[in-house]
Amino acid sequence: MDATSGAGSRAKRSDAARNERALLDAAAAVFGASGVDAPVREIAARAGVGMGTIYRHFPTRADLIVAVYRHQIAACADAGTGLLARHTSPLAALVSWVDLFVDFLATKHGLAAALGNDQARFEALHAEFIERLVPACEDLLDASEAAGELTTRISAYELMRAIGNLCIHAGDDPRYDPRRPVHLLVAGMSARPEDDDAHEREA
Repeated sequence: MDATSGAGSRAKRSDAARNERALLDAAAAVFGASGVDAPVREIAARAGVGMGTIYRHFPTRADLIVAVYRHQIAACADAGTGLLARHTSPLAALVSWVDLFVDFLATKHGLAAALGNDQARFEALHAEFIERLVPACEDLLDASEAAGELTTRISAYELMRAIGNLCIHAGDDPRYDPRRPVHLLVAGMSARPEDDDAHEREA
């Protein structure tokens, strides 16, 4: 194979990977808004592709849901470094990351039902979730603490579990936006004791 054909092959692979990312981004947005049972045609329309394209990549709905879930894990895990570079405050970077995590949890809703009895596949995904996201969250907590922006510290795993509990069934009630209580949770970690004393005096 000459250099020209090699370059062409790499370009095609790059285009295919980019198209698949766009498709998974579209599916994640649709799943987050409408649930994992959303029609495939809605995903295809958002991604600007035909339904056949989706089925060629992901023959079953479970295949698509798992691919979206893994795509979101990777995006959430990789976002921390960029957020720290973009924000002057590590705590602001943590809040932005928490918002991404809340979006990710909306996509995760319905995963277990979609996989049915495939317990091994579910456990593998859960392990990937822990292995990639806990360290990403821990880095943001460490940076916030080093900057003196956290006065109360819990582990990344505890924080993520707490956020997960606040997000359970959020999609079932349009009056409930989990971001507000989640932001209050993070704000409580940065509250100083003297701030609490002042609030009590005002009360």
